[in-house]
Formats: sequence, C-alpha cells, structure tokens
Amino acid sequence: MLATLVASVCTLSYTWAAEPAFAVIAAPGIVDAHLTRQEVAQIFLHKQNHWENGLRIQPVNLPASNPLRRMFSQTILGHFPEEMEDYWREMYFHGVLPPHVLASEEAVILFVASSPGAIGYVATCYPDRRVTVVLVIGELPHCAK
Repeated sequence: MLATLVASVCTLSYTWAAEPAFAVIAAPGIVDAHLTRQEVAQIFLHKQNHWENGLRIQPVNLPASNPLRRMFSQTILGHFPEEMEDYWREMYFHGVLPPHVLASEEAVILFVASSPGAIGYVATCYPDRRVTVVLVIGELPHCAK
C-alpha cells in the first residue's frame, strides 16, 4: 500500500513538474512574426482583435478536454478551460464569442494555413511550412518527419 502511494505521489509530482511544450502558429505572411505569452493571451481572450496590418485575428482552440488545450490554457491564460466559463459567459453578454473549436491539431494547421489572420496552437513537433510559428513554449522535441 505504501509503495503504491509513493509511486502515485512520484507520478503526480512528475506530471506537475514537466514543462509544457507547444507552438503557437499563425497564418503565413502575418506581420507580427514573434509574439509574447501576454500577446497570445490577449488574442485568445479577444482583447486584441487585429494584427498590426489591420487584418482581423481568428483564434482557434482544440476541444476543452484535449490535453494540449488544457496545457495551453493553463500556461497562457493561467486557467483551465472550465475555469474560463464565467469569463466567456460575460463576454457573450457583450456580443463576443470564444475562439472557434477544431477537432484536431491537423484541423488547426489546415484552418490556420488557409485562413488569413488565423492563429492556433499545436504540439511543437507538429508545425510545418504551411504555417508561421510565432511562439514556442518549452523545449522543442526531436520529431521524426
């Protein structure tokens, strides 16, 4: 019993200690090629709605239950998706909808690559030449191509 408890605590501490890793991606040709965490948060909270060139920003999320979405939300917004529900209810009252949700990382890449002004996030080994990486959080893994 004690060994199981110790193993559980070690697993928990490893999970919490692991640094998140993901890339924030934008449509090709955007002017703002490098963003900070704060700028990305402002975009995903709909507090910044246009790129420097005046193009409307279109942020997209993964589903709230997706581990990458949960990591992104906690790291960039400081809250898990379910903790943001009150914020989005208030924003909806003011006519502002949350970012559109796409089913997969490939769907995020396809949408961002083909939609001027779009921005999303994917696992750091996932981005390719169809999109522009504007922020990387964590260590980039060595990914097989």
